[in-house]
Amino acid sequence: MEPYKLGEMEQQFADLIWACAPVSMRALTDQCERAFGWKRTTTYTMLKRLCGRGLFERRDGQVTVLMKREEFQAAQGEQFINETFGGSLPRFLAAFTRRNRLTDSEVAEIERLIEAHREEGGA
Repeated sequence: MEPYKLGEMEQQFADLIWACAPVSMRALTDQCERAFGWKRTTTYTMLKRLCGRGLFERRDGQVTVLMKREEFQAAQGEQFINETFGGSLPRFLAAFTRRNRLTDSEVAEIERLIEAHREEGGA
């Protein structure tokens, strides 16, 4: 199981938690019953999976976020680039831009990101 790949229902469940955390287990099981038609045990099973991946923590009847949605999405992107493009961002951009034309504002934003990286001593 890859840590940053979620199935469709895992993703929907994670999105629900990110939207309402911190949340009590009781409130979470109630929300999952309404949103997904899940029984309490299904919610517990899914939560255990996502806790095992380091996204959330369940302690004293509360569910809290360990990895914010934005951090998770960044990790997903890194994993994809590592697996698909050997960790090469330039190879990813080259492949992406072969089929998708970048707008002037997208090019400017990428240039700003590169410049900010240089100023932070990353290059």
